[in-house]
Amino acid sequence: MTDKFDYDWLVIGSGFGGSVSALRLAEKGYKVAVIEAGRRYRDEDFARSAWNLKRFLWAPSLGLRGILRLSPFKDIFVASGAAVGGGSVVYANTLYRAKPEFFANPQWGRLADWSTVLAPHYATAERMLGVNVVPRASDSQKLLAELGTAFGVGATFMRTPVGVYFGKPGVSTPDPYFGGEGPARNGCTYCGACMVGCREGAKNSLLKNYLWFAEKRGAQVLAERIVTDVRPLGAGDGSDGFAVTTERPGAWVWRHRQTITARGVVVAAGALGSNSLLARCKLNGSLPGISDRLGQLVRTNSESLLAVTLPKGLARPWNDVAISASIHTSADTHIEFVTYGRHGDFLSLLCTVLTGKGTRLTRPLIWFGNVLRHPVTFLKSLWPVGWSRHSVLLLVMQSLDNAMSFQARRGIFGGVSLSTRQDPDRPNPTYIDAGNRAADWLARHTGGYAQSVVLEAWANIPSTAHILGGAVIGADRDTGVVDGYGRVFGYRNLLVCDGSIMPANPGVNPSLTITALAEHAMSRVPGRGFGGAENARQSPAMPDPETVCQPDAEVMV
Repeated sequence: MTDKFDYDWLVIGSGFGGSVSALRLAEKGYKVAVIEAGRRYRDEDFARSAWNLKRFLWAPSLGLRGILRLSPFKDIFVASGAAVGGGSVVYANTLYRAKPEFFANPQWGRLADWSTVLAPHYATAERMLGVNVVPRASDSQKLLAELGTAFGVGATFMRTPVGVYFGKPGVSTPDPYFGGEGPARNGCTYCGACMVGCREGAKNSLLKNYLWFAEKRGAQVLAERIVTDVRPLGAGDGSDGFAVTTERPGAWVWRHRQTITARGVVVAAGALGSNSLLARCKLNGSLPGISDRLGQLVRTNSESLLAVTLPKGLARPWNDVAISASIHTSADTHIEFVTYGRHGDFLSLLCTVLTGKGTRLTRPLIWFGNVLRHPVTFLKSLWPVGWSRHSVLLLVMQSLDNAMSFQARRGIFGGVSLSTRQDPDRPNPTYIDAGNRAADWLARHTGGYAQSVVLEAWANIPSTAHILGGAVIGADRDTGVVDGYGRVFGYRNLLVCDGSIMPANPGVNPSLTITALAEHAMSRVPGRGFGGAENARQSPAMPDPETVCQPDAEVMV
C-alpha cells in the first residue's frame, strides 16, 4: 500500500485522540506519521516560570512556541494545548469518566448503549494513562472539604483520579507501568506546576505512554508543521487516498509548504484545530461533502473559571498536583480547586475583582462599581508577584445541555476564521452562580479576596479549558459530521478522533472520554492486509453501521 503513498495513515494532531490513533494504527502494521503544529519538549525543556512566554504561550507568529494557546472569541475564551503530546502536556492530569447524562444525550443516545460500549475502552485508557487517585492530603483539599460542608455537600468530596506517577518524590524508577517497555519515571514532588510543564518526569503525558509506544512501533512525528489542506486524490470520496498540505506555523514569509500523501487521514487537531481545518477544506472545495452540521453543537463543558487569593501564611495551595480533589454542589455542577504551582504568576494578569451576574452591557458597570467599593482589593489584584503561591483557582463544570456554534468565514488572504454564535434556545452560560458563591465564600472564610477572569467581568465572556464538539457524532449527515466510529459521512478513510466529535458536555474533565472514544474508533480499523470494508464491520462493540450509521462513512484499507 505504501508504495503508492508516502504513508498509509496521516494523523493530524498528537493529543489524546491523535496519539491513540497513531499507536493503534502502528500496531496494526501501518506506516504512520503524526503531524503536530507545536514543538517537542523534553521534561527539562519546559518553562520554569509562566513568565517565560516563549516556552509557555503559543503564538508562533510572535515567536512564542510554548504549550498554552489562548483563543478569545465573542462568546468564549478558550485555553488549549500546543505541543507534541497535545493537551496532555498542559492539562491538569485529571481523568474522570463522563457523567451518565453524557451517554444518554439525545444527539447520540439512541445509537448505542454508550456507557456499555465505551466501558472496555475506558478501562484500556485508564491503564495506558496510569490513572490512580491522589494519595495524600493537602491544604487545598482541606479548604475544598470545608467549602463542601458549608454548602451542605460535604459527602461529595473526593480526591481526583489523575495520570501522575507518585512513587518516591524526585527519585527515578525504571518504567513502573508497562513491564519495563516504557520510559523511566520520577516520583511526583507536588510542586503544582503540572500545567506550566512537568519538569519532574512524573506526569503521565502522552509522551510517556501512547505516543512513546507509537514511535517505538515506527510512527513518525512531524513537529512544528500545521495542516492547511486535505484533498482527495482521484475519487472525490477519498477512496484513492489524500494529499495533505503542511507548512510552518506562524511563518510570515518562508512557509516551507509541503504535500504528503496517504491512504487515510485521522483529523485529531483538537476541537479548535479540527473545526478550523475541516471548515477550511469544506469552504475551499477540498472536502465539499462534509456535513453542513459542521460547527454545530460546540460545547464548553459549561465552564467558569474563578480565583481566590489567600492571606499569606494561611496555606500552601501550590504544594499539590494541579487538581487533587473535587465536590459537587449539585447533581450537574462540579467544582475543582486548581493550582499552577509557585511560578504561575503570569496567570494573575487574566484575573480581576469578583464580578456578579450581568449582561454584556451591565457587567462592566458592575465590575467598575466593585472597583470603586473595594479599591484596596482591586489594587492588590493588580500585583502579580506571589499570586500563584497564595491563590486557588476554581474550575466549575456542568453537564447541562447548552451549546454554541462555530461560524466559518474565508479570510482576506485565503484562510478561514472561526467566530462563535450562541445557541438561541440553550445558550452557554456566561455566569454560574454556584461558582461565584463558592469563590465568595472561600474569600470570606479565609480573609482572602475573590476574582473573576477579566473577559468575563469586562465583556460577559466566560472561559473554558475544554472546548468540545463541532464535528459531532450523529446518526447520519443530517444530524452529525461523523458516525459512531468517528468516520466522516460521505468519505472513506477519513476519520475525526478528538474532542470535536463529543456530542454533549461530560460535566467533568474530558480527556479520559476523548481517549476512550479514540480507542473505540480505532477498534473498527482492520489490520493491514486483513481488511476491506467487510472485515471492518465485524467489531461487536456496537450494532452494524448499516443500522446505526450511514454506510457512506467507511474505512477501506
